[in-house]
Amino acid sequence: MIGRIPILDVQPTVHCASYPAKAVPGEEFQVSATVFREGHEMLGAGVVLVDPGGVTLPLVPMRELAEGTDRYGADVKATGEGLWHFVVEAWGDPLARWRHDAAIKIPLGQDTELMLAGGALLLDRAAAQVKIPRTPAATARAARAARAAITEAARQLTDTRLPPMQRLEVAAGPDVIAALDDFPLRDLLTRSPAYPLIVHRQRALYSAWYEFFPRSEGAELDPTHRRKTRSGTLLTAARRLDAIAAMGFDVVYLPPVHPIGTTARKGRNNVLGASPGDPGSPWAIGSADGGHDAVHPDLGTLEDFDAFVARAAELGMEVALDLALQASPDHPWVSKHPEWFSSRADGTIAYAENPPKKYQDIYPLNFDNDPDGIYAEVLRLVRHWVGHGIRIFRVDNPHTKPLTFWQRLLTEVARADPDVLFLSEAFTRPAMMHALAAIGFHQSYTYFTWRNTAAELTEYLTELSGPAAAYMRPNFFVNTPDILSAYLQHAQPAAFAVRAVLAAMLSPSWGVYSGFELGENVPLLPGSEEYLDSEKYAYRPRDWERAAELGLTIAPLLTKLNAIRRAHPALHYLRNLRFHHCDQSDVLCFSKRTSGEAGGKPDIVVVVVNLDPGRVREATVWLDNTALGLDAAAGLRVTDELTGQTFGWGQANYVRLDPAVAPAHILSVA
Repeated sequence: MIGRIPILDVQPTVHCASYPAKAVPGEEFQVSATVFREGHEMLGAGVVLVDPGGVTLPLVPMRELAEGTDRYGADVKATGEGLWHFVVEAWGDPLARWRHDAAIKIPLGQDTELMLAGGALLLDRAAAQVKIPRTPAATARAARAARAAITEAARQLTDTRLPPMQRLEVAAGPDVIAALDDFPLRDLLTRSPAYPLIVHRQRALYSAWYEFFPRSEGAELDPTHRRKTRSGTLLTAARRLDAIAAMGFDVVYLPPVHPIGTTARKGRNNVLGASPGDPGSPWAIGSADGGHDAVHPDLGTLEDFDAFVARAAELGMEVALDLALQASPDHPWVSKHPEWFSSRADGTIAYAENPPKKYQDIYPLNFDNDPDGIYAEVLRLVRHWVGHGIRIFRVDNPHTKPLTFWQRLLTEVARADPDVLFLSEAFTRPAMMHALAAIGFHQSYTYFTWRNTAAELTEYLTELSGPAAAYMRPNFFVNTPDILSAYLQHAQPAAFAVRAVLAAMLSPSWGVYSGFELGENVPLLPGSEEYLDSEKYAYRPRDWERAAELGLTIAPLLTKLNAIRRAHPALHYLRNLRFHHCDQSDVLCFSKRTSGEAGGKPDIVVVVVNLDPGRVREATVWLDNTALGLDAAAGLRVTDELTGQTFGWGQANYVRLDPAVAPAHILSVA
């Protein structure tokens, strides 16, 4: 039923509030609603947040977002984790109507004393309804000061010794208006339903991921094939953690570390029929050595895994583990639970196919066969790895499993372990990607890899940072073991630098798959996004020290980008992204801004990127100072965080970007 003062289309909501909108502590987001009433009476609106303990925070006034639209909004932020709610309130505002009429009539001498007396009565009402709390002391002092300001304004309105216009100005003074913002006089108060808001820990939104295969770190290869290849282990892989931490990454993502099947094992470059020493795909999970709750013997033991996680924690990083719900033909599930799989017409278990592609080494689960049994097993596995220090799971191909399964699983995990996060690796249709985010996945892979032009990036990021930000948090991976984008193939290092800058600056979460910093970019075939000699099917040890000595790595740039991200709170968020106009289509300009806390200076970062890695580009950039929270014609002092150079900027600014030197400006505003 509609309220006395209608409050419609409240945002942010997810599927009509069937699921909570998302935020992290300190993340500013806008609550908006369409609010109106009959006739010509004026109204007010505001939003209140209710914390997980049921405590209602002070009202935040809402303003009309554009004149004449009846759309009101206010920026708010939650201060802690848990399930919050927010409520929009609307009311008749007799004081606003009085100020409007008095500002017209009193200068004309119409009903002067009557108007002033009416205003005094309204202010007396407003002062009387200001409640003085006993605690905290600061709130009590503020309430007493507000009551005093309103009471004094009412007194002066009826002081006939003062000129009428002076009395009117007192009632519209900044102290009185501020007091009435905090303690509005509200007639016909109407409240919306309470809308849910789930507030996750900050890493759900802000993180820097580094993916690598432990088996490649410390692997020993014999090109003559006279002796067996020796796999790297979790212990040798742990030696790589110091360098990853030094680059500023805070999440280390490991592909599956479980035993790998031998039946139909894939060889180098995904050929059917492995050669001796070929390790197989880590996603072909399960053998006589165990399944999803075991560690591959070549990598070490469960104790070695624990030591790896502990070492990462010492360096300030978390370990994300792959959750791939599938099995090799040798997985214990196949013999114990054949009903969990699909059978073909000849009675054999169906392996994974995406015609014409065939994955003979992988059996997909059939979630319609014994759904409760599969659910119980997966929940057990998640809790098993949570017990070994894993608080982040990268979920492989969640879009090939029922949404009802994920909703059930994520809800149950969150009930006991609300800090456990799930990243959805779903490169699929938009509807499925958005649905996975809505039902509870904390982060999502995206189409960023295939968005290269300024127009494509602007359109896509406007979508992600707009209404979709209420539930879908992007993680911009610049590459993956499966995806070597056309932009990077056979490209110069400048192309890798461009993509790194874009990912790290546009998205609060971004990721790198090992080898990106070395510029690895040879495809398996022309037109393919598969790497030649993909690490998915082979060991790929890398000589990191040699690459650094020869200057064949952009690791210093990745380190700098992560340092800039950590230094600037504006880069920790998504909803604050704004684009600015450039007169060249190969140049992209965007900014992020956070308001200063307690009157402090806001953090503002402006990024200008040359998207053409092969050519110097010159352009004029026009800054939208309103979006930056600055005066329209304000001059700026900016510092390039990449080079240390300082510039004076205005609304129109010339830039020249040589990709061979530096493909971007990352400017902090003084």
